Amino acid sequence: MDRSAAARPGRARRTAKPSRPRYLAAALMLSLALGVSAACAAQVVTPDAAPTPSSTPKATPTPTPAPPPPPPPPPVYWPLTGIESGPVPARPALAVKIENSADARPQTGLNAADLVWEEVVEGGITRFVAVYHSILPPQIGPVRSVRPMDPAIAAPLHGLFAFSGGQQPFVDSVAAAGLQVISYDQGAGGFYRLNGRHAPHNIYADPAAFLAQADAAHLAAPAAQFTIAAPDQLPSAMVAGTPAAAVRLKLSGLSSPTWTWSPPDNRWLRAERSTPSVEADGTRLRADNVVVLRVAVVNTRFTDAAGNPVPETQMVGSGEALVASGGHTLAATWSKNSAGEPVVLTGADGQPVQLTPGTTWVELVPNRSGSVAVG
Repeated sequence: MDRSAAARPGRARRTAKPSRPRYLAAALMLSLALGVSAACAAQVVTPDAAPTPSSTPKATPTPTPAPPPPPPPPPVYWPLTGIESGPVPARPALAVKIENSADARPQTGLNAADLVWEEVVEGGITRFVAVYHSILPPQIGPVRSVRPMDPAIAAPLHGLFAFSGGQQPFVDSVAAAGLQVISYDQGAGGFYRLNGRHAPHNIYADPAAFLAQADAAHLAAPAAQFTIAAPDQLPSAMVAGTPAAAVRLKLSGLSSPTWTWSPPDNRWLRAERSTPSVEADGTRLRADNVVVLRVAVVNTRFTDAAGNPVPETQMVGSGEALVASGGHTLAATWSKNSAGEPVVLTGADGQPVQLTPGTTWVELVPNRSGSVAVG
C-alpha cells in the first residue's frame, strides 16, 4: 500500500476545518444584526395602537348663561278712558258742542265720545260737550253754538273746541282758555249741512277734518281728566258704594234724564224721561260711569235771540257729587281750583274716587232747580 496516498485524506480534513478567529467574527456580526433588528422592531407603532392617556385631565369650560329676555313694555292706556291702547296717537282731544233739543234727536256720534258733559242753557234745554280722543267716528252732530261755561269744561284738555257759532265774548273766552277755536261761522273746514234735517239742527261734521287743522300748539294728547281704576282694581263705587238700579236726574223743567243699570250690557243706559235715548242708528246711549255734579247756575247779562237770559254754570269751586259705576253709586265731593284744572272727585275717606275704565258722562245738575234720586 502506498503510504503517501493514505496520508493525503488526513491532511485534507485539517485543511477544511475553519480557523477560530473567522468563526468568532461571523458570530459577532450575526449578534449585531439581531440587535439592530430587535431595536427597530421596538420602535414600530402599529396604526391601531391607542395613544397613551395623559395623566392630567383637561378642564371643561363653564358655559356662559344667556342674558334674560328684556321685560315687556308697560301697558299704555287712553288718558280719558283708562282703556289699554297700545301707543297713543299724538293727536289732541277734540271737544264739540252737540245740541240736545227735541228737534236735534237722535244725535250722531255720542257713543264714540270718551267724555260727555251735559249743561243747562237758556230756556231750560240742555246741550252736550262731547270729547273725542280714542275713537273718531265718521260723523258727529248736530253741532251748535258755544256757551259761557264751555271754556272751563274744555280748558284742561288743551286741545280743540268745535262749534257752529256763539256770541263773540263766548268765542273769545274759548281762545283765551288756551283752546284752538274751530268755528263754522269763521269758515273752518269739516262742517256741512245734512239733508233731511231743518236748520239750525242740520250742521254736522267730520272730526278727522277738525283734527287735521290742529296747529303746532295743540297737537299733544290730553292729560287724564279723572282718576280711573287700574286693571287689578275695582272702581270706588263698587268698593264703598251701594247697589243701585237707576239714577234719576232733573236738570230743568225740560230736561229729566234717567240712567238705568243694564247687567247684560254692563253699562248705564240713558233715557229722556221715559223715552230711551238712542243714536241715529238706533243704538242706546250708554256710559260706563255717570258723574253727577251739583253746581251753581247763574244768569249772565247776555240773552239769546228770543230774549232769554243766557245762564252760566259756575265750574270753579266745589260741591256735592254722586258717582255711578258698575251698578253702584257713591256719594262724593267735587272741586275745581281754576278753569284750566280738571275736576277732582274725592270720597268720604278723603281719597280720590276711581272710575271704571271706559266712557264717562258728567251731569251738571243745578243746585236750586235740579234734583238727584237713586233707585
